[in-house]
Amino acid sequence: MNIGERLRRLRGQKMLSQGDIEKRTGLLRCYTSRVENGTTVPSIRTVEKLARALEVPLYQFFYDREGPPEPPIFPWQSSVERHAWAKSTKVVRIVERLGSLLSFMDDRHRRLLISLAKKMARDSSTQLTEIKNTPKSRDETTSRRSRSLPSAARRKAGKRRT
Repeated sequence: MNIGERLRRLRGQKMLSQGDIEKRTGLLRCYTSRVENGTTVPSIRTVEKLARALEVPLYQFFYDREGPPEPPIFPWQSSVERHAWAKSTKVVRIVERLGSLLSFMDDRHRRLLISLAKKMARDSSTQLTEIKNTPKSRDETTSRRSRSLPSAARRKAGKRRT
């Protein structure tokens, strides 16, 4: 089924005319007619306007069954990874930008960039290990210990040190 047929069917279900769609979206009546007849293919933004005007979710223009479609499950992802990924919109935007930039690179430069990123990740993990394994000074450990003790125990610990 094409978008024009869906538009005509949804518009009929809502009992709206092409003029009503024109008023709600700002799209000309003749444009709506061309879309319904299949002579014009609307852009995604235009389909979004039509969906808002018809007060239906966008997926109904592209999906035949009842209810929203299930998100795809890729074999390399667990359900936990999928949900954790969706929570971080900032990371998603960064990865999308990186993906678009990588598409402009040739294969040799892409491999160079990936190997550089791997090296940086290895170096940062070894630095973290070194920081964790560095012995602390005696003053630092005693002051931390005394902060965690209750006040009476702290006074006793202070008397012992003197």
